[in-house]
Amino acid sequence: MKARVHVMLKNGVLDPQGEAVRHALGALGFEGVDGVRQGKVIELDLADGTTEAQVNEMCEKLLANTVIESYTVELS
Repeated sequence: MKARVHVMLKNGVLDPQGEAVRHALGALGFEGVDGVRQGKVIELDLADGTTEAQVNEMCEKLLANTVIESYTVELS
């Protein structure tokens, strides 16, 4: 089984990397981008029997800083 974890900064948390990307897009001539939020994707190859609850526990304890980040999990 595979899990894909999407981690993003929570709304209201400043995102300097996203702002740098927004600025760079404007400098390259791409107009109309009012905001950018940057995140990360973590792909896990999981042993048979690993549960979504276990993946959520991994996120809570290590993969995401839940004070400032939110996450979603996709299992396949």
